[in-house]
Order: sequence, then C-alpha cells, then structure tokens
Amino acid sequence: MLINCVAYKDGVKIADITFDEISDYLKKQGVFVWVALKDPTEPELLQMQEEFGLHELAMEDVRHGNQRPKKEEYGEVLFSVAQLITLLPNRELQVGELDIFTSKNFTLSVRKGSPQELLGVRSRCEQQPEFLKMGSRYVLYALVDYVVDQYFDVLNELENDLDIVESNVFSNTKSRGRANVETLYYMKQKVSVLKHACVPLLEKFANFSGGRLPPVLAGGELNEYFRDLQDHLKRVVDRVDTLEAALSQLIQVNISLVTIDETEITKRLAAWAGIFGLATSFAGIWGMNFDAMHELHWRFGYVMALTVIFGGCGLLFWRFKKIKWL
Repeated sequence: MLINCVAYKDGVKIADITFDEISDYLKKQGVFVWVALKDPTEPELLQMQEEFGLHELAMEDVRHGNQRPKKEEYGEVLFSVAQLITLLPNRELQVGELDIFTSKNFTLSVRKGSPQELLGVRSRCEQQPEFLKMGSRYVLYALVDYVVDQYFDVLNELENDLDIVESNVFSNTKSRGRANVETLYYMKQKVSVLKHACVPLLEKFANFSGGRLPPVLAGGELNEYFRDLQDHLKRVVDRVDTLEAALSQLIQVNISLVTIDETEITKRLAAWAGIFGLATSFAGIWGMNFDAMHELHWRFGYVMALTVIFGGCGLLFWRFKKIKWL
C-alpha cells in the first residue's frame, strides 16, 4: 500500500507524485524522490523495481521478509534493513521490518508487519529543510534514528515491567515462585528479541561515522549525525545488556528464595517428625508386653509413661522453637 510519494528539491517539498511520474522527477537536477510503502503488493514491488532499477536479490529479501538488520551495496543503491519492535497493549512484542533503498536521488522505504507509523519522520524532516536538503542520505539517517528511538521506548517499558516483577519476587515468593520464574523467563525472551534487533544494527551502521562509506553516503556533512546514531545504538545495547544481566540475577534470586522457603518447610516437617517419632518409640517399647517389664504392672506406670512421652515431646518442641525450626 502506498503511504507517500513525494518529490523534494533543496529540502522543500515540490509535489506529491504518482508512481508513473517517478522516473520523470528522477531526471530533474537537484531533485530526490521519497516513496513510503506499507505491506506492499507484488505489483507495487515490481513497479518500484522498474522505476528505481533495484537489484533482484534485494527485492527478494523484501518479498521474503524476516531479514536480520543489515546493509548491502548494489551499485549506487544502498539497501538497509532494520527491525521495528513494538510493545503491544497486551505486553507482547511485535517484530516488523523496515527495508530502505537509498540512492543519490531517491529513498524507498518499505514497512512490513508493524503497526508503527512513520509519518512523523517525514513531517519532522519537512519542518527542517536545512537538513532535508542533504537529500536521501539524511532520510536514511532519520528513518534509522526513528527506529532506534522506538527501541528506547520499548526498553523503558521493559524496565518498568522488571520493577513490578522484582516487587513480586520479594513479596509473593511462597505463593507465586514458579509464576515469577516463568514471568522472568518470558521477559528475558523479549529482551533477547530486542537484542537481536539492535546489536546487528550497531555492527552494520557503526562504520558510517568513519572509515569507508558507501558512495551514496559520500560527503562529510552527515558524519556527525551517524556518529550520534552510533552513540544511541551503543546506549541501547548497553541498557539491553544491563537488563539481561538483571533478569538473570533476579531469576537466581527467585530460585534461591524458593529454595529457602522449601528448606523452611523441610525443617518444620523434620521437627514434627522428630517429636512424633519420640512418642512413637516410647509407645512401641511399652507396647511389647514382656513379662519382665515391671513398669507395666506398676500402679502408676501408665501415668509415668504419659509423663515421659509428653515431657520428651514438650522438650523437643521447646528446643525446635528455640532454634526456629517451628
């Protein structure tokens, strides 16, 4: 589905154009075209491939989707892939994909499988013509920078969820020990999804701030922007690593607390078993009814037996209470 198809010159929008007009505007001096598609159909992809002369291998990646973040050069066209991560209201993570074709005089962005809207990126760029006049190179930066900003939003929500789970771990260990572990592992899976999105993106875009640049990005005016983007990605990766480590530690703490609770239960059972074991042993001895057991024929033998049994059990009960086994 077509979202926008706009021609710009010197950072200023000059016209909303149709697919059929793209080739005409690409021939104009100082003009670049920015096309945005969402979940495109096969005819739309074929038309874009024909209008922009896109490589077949790159188009296959767009059709199949599920690509890792990457950047590849096809002649004068740079093909970049970033993953769009959205935290849904039900706290599920939805992973989409943003494919970006960048050349000297055009940018084609293809958004797939994500509810996120990129209209804010275009409007923000149009409000800053001094930056947009850098052309399609700046559009690439703006799109990837938007993706990274969304990573920060997701991270903030995950960190808030971690605070809630942490409170549950220390307040509901006895009743929700297993549930806490399941929640923590589920959160760790979501952090892994975010990590798989941002780490490869950092690896692929790190050299945009120095070293060899793709021809389409040649020119030093964007170096500081990509350096800033690299810094943002590093911060995301550091926070993801910190969150992942905190989750692993909290899982171990939860397991330790559950183990401590189970140990307390074991102590109580062992204490009561010892008390009843003492009573059972005395009852077993005096229940053998041997003739040589004189206390069985003693008038006060029954009282004496009860006194010994209850006295011994009471002594054990006091002792277990003192050492906090009961």
